Amino acid sequence: MSDTSRPDLPDHLSVDPRSPHHVAAVFEHDIGILFNGKERRDVEEYCVSEGWIKVPAGKTVDRKGQPLMIKLKGKVEAFYK
Repeated sequence: MSDTSRPDLPDHLSVDPRSPHHVAAVFEHDIGILFNGKERRDVEEYCVSEGWIKVPAGKTVDRKGQPLMIKLKGKVEAFYK
């Protein structure tokens, strides 16, 4: 990016701080995800090179209280707003 205050967006990024793919510096800025040409606001994790995103499956949660995720495949683009 031409702006030096923003880190480059990684290929694989997760919102969950327990994930090895979580990069806290990226979340200091507002980012967006385009999935198949439409902006998604509910993305929890994405991978641009493999072409998938993970989103919550409704209001269902696992036994630890974490939302259940479904993986959707398609064209993924990440950008700074």
